[in-house]
Amino acid sequence: MMVAAAAFTYKTKHEAENQFDLLAKTESQIRYEEDTISILKADWSLLTQPARLQRLTESYADDLKLGTVEPEQIVTPDAIPQRPPEVPDPNIDTIAEMLKRIDKTSTGAIKP
Repeated sequence: MMVAAAAFTYKTKHEAENQFDLLAKTESQIRYEEDTISILKADWSLLTQPARLQRLTESYADDLKLGTVEPEQIVTPDAIPQRPPEVPDPNIDTIAEMLKRIDKTSTGAIKP
């Protein structure tokens, strides 16, 4: 009985230590990800600074051919024309028609 109790205690202690190690690793990974997010946010704020974007726009003006936005270019979603509906090509079979032509006994399945 004493040996069984000692074995159970050892096993429980060992599992608790493993769980503690797993918790420490997980907390370390969380800290790493939080640090990475902070660095990425700092990079984003540097990359999107208006002065930097203005310099890039001026540097690549010939390549980008950007212009100022005119007020009449901004419209509501209602002013955008709707995409015409897609009409299926009559020469292409639909999946339902293909399934009708399949011989179900030729696949090696149980014969009806």
